[in-house]
Amino acid sequence: MKLGTKGRYAVMAVVDVCKHAGSAPVPLSEVAERQGISLSYLEQIFNKLRRQNIVESVRGMRGGYILGRPAEDITLADVMLSVDEPLHATRCAPRATSGCLGKGHRCALHEVWEELSQRIYGYLASVSLADVVNGSPKSPASASLREVPEHNGGRKNAQENLLGL
Repeated sequence: MKLGTKGRYAVMAVVDVCKHAGSAPVPLSEVAERQGISLSYLEQIFNKLRRQNIVESVRGMRGGYILGRPAEDITLADVMLSVDEPLHATRCAPRATSGCLGKGHRCALHEVWEELSQRIYGYLASVSLADVVNGSPKSPASASLREVPEHNGGRKNAQENLLGL
C-alpha cells in the first residue's frame, strides 16, 4: 500500500499552517517553501481543504490560510478525506462482487487487507492536528476502530471514502 502524494502533502501543509498561524494567516508560498512542495499543487490541495472547512482563506496583503476549526477537532483522516485520498490495501476494488481473482473469488488474504485498511483509518481518525503539533500523536495500539460522520463530498461515508470503498 502506498499513500499518495496528495494526502501526504495535504497533511504536511495543514500541520505547517497549524504550527505557524499564530495570530496571522500563513501565506501558501511560505508553506510551499518550508515543505518543498510546488505552490501550484498546494493551491489545488488547499481549494479542496477550504471546501471541507479544514482551512479558511484570508484575502489581502497579509492574507493566507488559517485553520477552519480548532486543531483538536481536525484529524489526519479529516485532512486526507478532504482531498479525496483513498486508502485501501486490497488488490481489488473493495466490496467488488467479482473479487480480486476474478470469477467471483477473493484472494485468501482479502479479509486481512480489509482489516488493515480499517486499522489504518482508525489510527488516522484518532490523531488530531493538535496531537501532531504538540508532539504527542497516539500510538497505533491505542487507536480504536470507530465510526466516522458522513463526508461532505457526496459519497456514502467518510470511512468508505478514505478506504476507497
